[in-house]
Amino acid sequence: MPQSSPTGTLVVGAGQAGVQLVGALRQLGDDAPITLVGAEPHPPYQRPPLSKEFLTGAVSADGLAFRAPSWYAQQRIELIVGERVVEVQLPADGAPGTARTSGGRTVRFARLALTVGARPRRLAVPGADLDGVHYLRDLDDAARLRERLPGTSRVVIVGGGFIGLEAAAAARTLGKGVTVVEATDRLGARVVAPVVSDFLLRAHERRGTSVLLGSTVVGFGGTRRVESVRLTDGRELPADLVLVGVGAVPRTELAEALGLECDAEVGGIVTDAAARTSHRSVVAAGDCTAAPHPLTGEGRVRLESVPGAVAQAGTAAATLLGRDAGPRAVPWFWSNQGDLRLQIAGLSTGYDTVAVRGNPDDEGFAALYYRDGVLIAVDAVNAPADYLVVRKALAEGRTLPVEQAADPGVPLKSLLAG
Repeated sequence: MPQSSPTGTLVVGAGQAGVQLVGALRQLGDDAPITLVGAEPHPPYQRPPLSKEFLTGAVSADGLAFRAPSWYAQQRIELIVGERVVEVQLPADGAPGTARTSGGRTVRFARLALTVGARPRRLAVPGADLDGVHYLRDLDDAARLRERLPGTSRVVIVGGGFIGLEAAAAARTLGKGVTVVEATDRLGARVVAPVVSDFLLRAHERRGTSVLLGSTVVGFGGTRRVESVRLTDGRELPADLVLVGVGAVPRTELAEALGLECDAEVGGIVTDAAARTSHRSVVAAGDCTAAPHPLTGEGRVRLESVPGAVAQAGTAAATLLGRDAGPRAVPWFWSNQGDLRLQIAGLSTGYDTVAVRGNPDDEGFAALYYRDGVLIAVDAVNAPADYLVVRKALAEGRTLPVEQAADPGVPLKSLLAG
């Protein structure tokens, strides 16, 4: 098998963070060789449309690509797909590091970046291996779902997080009967306040989705193919297709083999604000990391988002080149659930007050989160102007008075100007 140059950077993981990192290296003027290795057989692609536009057929697989194939050659980036890095020896005593792939390839490097992402959390219940029980993390998962959806009529989504709600909206668009089963007492409980959870519940039910809260799946019924979903209360829901979306588990196996610090509680490879791992010559970025809060520097958080991966990858590239990447950007997220566009800026963890602008039943409102009187985040549903103002305020380290912010008659922009 061919052997790569003994200098330059090896990036393990060809998702959003990996592609962003190699591009940032070149933009920062790095001329050394770069090798990008991805375990999937496809060239790097966007994941967010998988649960939305790709499922409905609005976007093709070719339309998901980050870059044209020629871009990698033009940027002198060696792209290896369909091979997993199975063993790594870090550089030591002036000797280059080496990595071995599942295809028997040897890659030599001077710098290492881990952008290995996460895998879907799986349900360990009877019947979980039946045909028709699906997960949605990569392109192959989405392609199987898209192929099977037209021949189904009853779809059950296990998990009321954003991926589950996006997929529910997509299945509903295709005319399917959809039931969402959520184990907790509200939708999106890990991310949004009760007022937003209540809105999501009512909005999806208005559009025809059945939502069961406080319901835990204990098994799937059927012989070879799934026919039902069994709940703790004894109910059995008919199902032609099941999508399980109960979270993701960061891929830390390679980091653990290298002796890098990983956080078992938060989940992920521990990095500092500069994206350095516990080994100073190794950086990490994306869904696989547990990093300090991007605005306060406190504790550790794992940001499962495209903007988070982009920001951290840029920081990691600068760190590899010995440069200061500057302050981290305000974390932001989005979730398109049919005609509902939810935009989030900041992190609401630890909030004690929520100011609601507008009437959620009108499907255009914003929920502003405060801690000790200080603005920390916003959830905006079909309210892009309010979202942008809060994001700007967070970026500038400013707050907006709670009482005035809650008054929809007072433009947020005027409060920021004041």
